[in-house]
Amino acid sequence: MTQGKVPTLINLPSCFLGTSAPCYNDVEMLTESSWNDCNIRRIFIRKVYAILMIQLLVTLAVVALFTFCDPVKDYIQSNPGWYWASYAVFFITYLTLSCFTAPRRQFPWNLIMLAIFTLSLSYMTGMLSSFYNTKSVVLCLGITAAVCLLVTIFSFQTKFDVTSYQGVLFIFCMVLFLSGIMLALILPFKYVPWLDTLYATLGAILFTMFLAFDTQLLMGNKRYTISPEEYVFATLNIYLDIIYIFSFFLQIFGTRRE
Repeated sequence: MTQGKVPTLINLPSCFLGTSAPCYNDVEMLTESSWNDCNIRRIFIRKVYAILMIQLLVTLAVVALFTFCDPVKDYIQSNPGWYWASYAVFFITYLTLSCFTAPRRQFPWNLIMLAIFTLSLSYMTGMLSSFYNTKSVVLCLGITAAVCLLVTIFSFQTKFDVTSYQGVLFIFCMVLFLSGIMLALILPFKYVPWLDTLYATLGAILFTMFLAFDTQLLMGNKRYTISPEEYVFATLNIYLDIIYIFSFFLQIFGTRRE
């Protein structure tokens, strides 16, 4: 399989600021920390991580199916139209849930849309993984799990307030977005391995920072916090951070199938 035929979640400029930069534009959603009831915070955190575990298990199952089952792998690789259809569903559901208050707060439609979002992104991640060596996929899953665990522990234990550095994250995101556009223009003419690896490394660092940022928003004991009503939005962003970290690690450490 040649380089140009491998689909990716990260080399498409529209998926960067369009689908990965959180829409923190709701005043009621992102405010200065005012949680005094620790019980509400604990319930909120448990709810978010319970939903997140279900999302990750679904994604892991799809990745395993697409990686280890040869008939399924051959089918999805020979029918790329399903990938683009899932990307369209992913894009629409993400924008709806992240940029509109009513859909993400109205039960049970918020969970239904979150489920559709999870399935579409799981399909995209599974198809991307199917183009890589099985050992590479397992290795990157392990690295992602270790990094996410360390970042979560760091975010809960440290006194360093990541939520105060929104400007730094925004600038970093814009730099990576512009780099993605340049890479998309260069790669069709000539594949540059070190440039591709550099881009993936910067992307992994950025979304690791986003994971720490979103985790501390969830905690509610820093300068900024997220409303307890926004459990769907909080889950969506942490899940998306983890998936992007995995996809960047796959680009860095993964070995393509011949």
